[in-house]
Amino acid sequence: MLIDSDMTIELVGMEFHSFHGCLEEERKEGNTFLVDFRGKADLSKAASTDDLEDTVDYSKIYDIVASEMEKPSNLLENVAGRIVDAIERSGMKFWFVQVRVSKKNPPVGGICSWSRVTATNGTESFKGSFNEGL
Repeated sequence: MLIDSDMTIELVGMEFHSFHGCLEEERKEGNTFLVDFRGKADLSKAASTDDLEDTVDYSKIYDIVASEMEKPSNLLENVAGRIVDAIERSGMKFWFVQVRVSKKNPPVGGICSWSRVTATNGTESFKGSFNEGL
């Protein structure tokens, strides 16, 4: 099979009820958060073998994200950074990782559907962006 060795894995719209924020109310009541993940890796072997051992197990990515979302933080920047760091430390073979954390109805003194922070680690950025239909 002839394919480019650089493949992209995405998990979009992982939803959590978490307790991130600087305000006491946010830390006590929590809020709805969405997390989007995008990673690039050489997955050409998996494309040929159809074997889970040759790719990245999506459930491991989800488990890392869920674990980090359970730890309250004041800032979304901290949450997104911790997720990227945890994925990098996991030993998965991504050479580029991008994580977006979105908070529903942030307390900004007016109408705002989401606040979002995107963290990246790697040598090359993606062309394109996450699906904006959240």
